[in-house]
Amino acid sequence: MALVQIENVSKTYQMGEVPVKALQDVSLSIEEASFVSFVGPSGSGKTTILNLIGCLDKPTAGDVFVAGEHINLLNRKQSAAFRGSALGFIFQSFNLLPVLTAYENIEYPLVMIKNISQSIRSKAVHKVLKAVGIMEQKDKFPDQLSGGQKQRVAVARALVTQPKLVLADEPTANLDKKSAVNVIQLMRAMRDEFGTTFIFSTHDPKIMKEAEVIFTLEDGMLVN
Repeated sequence: MALVQIENVSKTYQMGEVPVKALQDVSLSIEEASFVSFVGPSGSGKTTILNLIGCLDKPTAGDVFVAGEHINLLNRKQSAAFRGSALGFIFQSFNLLPVLTAYENIEYPLVMIKNISQSIRSKAVHKVLKAVGIMEQKDKFPDQLSGGQKQRVAVARALVTQPKLVLADEPTANLDKKSAVNVIQLMRAMRDEFGTTFIFSTHDPKIMKEAEVIFTLEDGMLVN
């Protein structure tokens, strides 16, 4: 089975008394070690489909399988455990903890999720610090880093648990063009080095060309 398998998935949200169809009968598959982008205008369903793949939400209809897990069947506790063990997340607003250094931000998922020794944590953090090229910034706090450096910390944090899949929702939205392209190219390099599948969303044409596989969404429907 593919790493991600989505079968006839629909998602409807209730806005007061009005049902809003965020996704309509979407089917697709994503193989391991892929570098994939969901593209489309705001409101097209990009974030919704990432939330379903990321085990943050459940479909109204259809089935979602990720890394062999049938996401529909997981309860809240099982979903949290699955996210911690199999998935990494990168956010457009970086979501770094301001009171922690770059090193500590990257280490945080290991402290919170995985019961491992300090020496093993240190080895893992230094590995990803070196991989994303921010070893010299490891003792700096987020407010001492540029936007591009913050997103490199975010990439490292997503990779430190060695997830099978990293999800990035508009990861370049708060970056200038040069930094945005650099971050996407960094993510692709990390895919090549670690074999991690990256799935990101964007509506920026400059970033779309960096993807190897593109799924286009319009009004909640897959159009390619």
